[in-house]
Amino acid sequence: MKHFILTTLLLLFSWQPCYAERIKDLASIAGVRSNQLVGFGLVVGLNKSGDKTKFTGQSLRSMLAKLGLTLPPGVDPKAKNIAAVALHAELPAFAKPGQKIDVTVSSIGDAKSLRGGSLLMSPLKGADGKVYAVAQGNLVVGGLSASGQDGSKITVNNPAVGRIPNGAMVERSVANPFNKGNAIVFNLYQSDFTTANRMVEAINQLLGPDTATALDSTSVKVNAPLNSSQRVTFASILENIDISPDDAPARIVVNSRSGTVVINGKVRVQPAAVSHGSLTVTISENNAVSQPNALAAGNTAVIPQSEVKVEEGGLGKDGNHMFLFNPGVTLDQIVKAVNKVGAGPSDLVAILEALKSAGALRAELIII
Repeated sequence: MKHFILTTLLLLFSWQPCYAERIKDLASIAGVRSNQLVGFGLVVGLNKSGDKTKFTGQSLRSMLAKLGLTLPPGVDPKAKNIAAVALHAELPAFAKPGQKIDVTVSSIGDAKSLRGGSLLMSPLKGADGKVYAVAQGNLVVGGLSASGQDGSKITVNNPAVGRIPNGAMVERSVANPFNKGNAIVFNLYQSDFTTANRMVEAINQLLGPDTATALDSTSVKVNAPLNSSQRVTFASILENIDISPDDAPARIVVNSRSGTVVINGKVRVQPAAVSHGSLTVTISENNAVSQPNALAAGNTAVIPQSEVKVEEGGLGKDGNHMFLFNPGVTLDQIVKAVNKVGAGPSDLVAILEALKSAGALRAELIII
């Protein structure tokens, strides 16, 4: 039988205790965020690897005119050592004028390579059209391109994209609401009512009743001091409070192209039977009683024992091929059983879809 490779990642933590995490790892302060900047510029000094587009010549003519040099009418500067580029950068929160940020430079014409080029002074604008930074400097290009006279060509990575570390200087700061009002709002990265409630309880336990209130499943409002210095210290205390986030909802993510299956520990399967091709998987769950010795210091406990039996070719003489699931069986046992017979990703995806359609899969099924 031809076997297929099935890559399965099982995240099974249903029996493990929850670990505490800091609030700064679970939430961010509302309004404290970065802003995107974009711009246009010219890269010069290329080794005959520039572009031949018309707007590059127009941009060069405009730049020279601002510098006091006027080209004769009708002259099209077709310099091969110039390339028109698009610039983009990210302006961090609380960035102040005079600080420097990194800039990414990308060719927007037919330039072969930006290697060895230098970016001339170019403004970076925000979504409001205002200039927040000015970029200039030598490019660092990780790609390489070379060609021969016979038409042969080799390209390593992407030579049409470069980066200028600390290549832009901030000219304008962005106002944020951190120092405004009498409260700080934390927004959870993953919306969850239980986690928001636990955050409120942890903050109130440390700082006093009614200090924090939950606005919804994402936002938690915390009363904060008006003084800027005290507010920074207060935010630092809040960020380092440990809480135990609630488990994510039962969810299965299936990548049908790569065969990757991610299952969390809350997934359960209700009683069901699925017939699929020649695969036969029977999963049952029994309970065993652990009885300590008469003189041992222990208690009688019930220990669950799961039995997985895999066959190929049918159950019994009638040749029926069924997947039999008893109540309480976890989905990781299904995946293990399918893996044992070397089934492909499409088989597992088909089984999961059938269980979901029958209402026996207590989880959200996401197929990408």
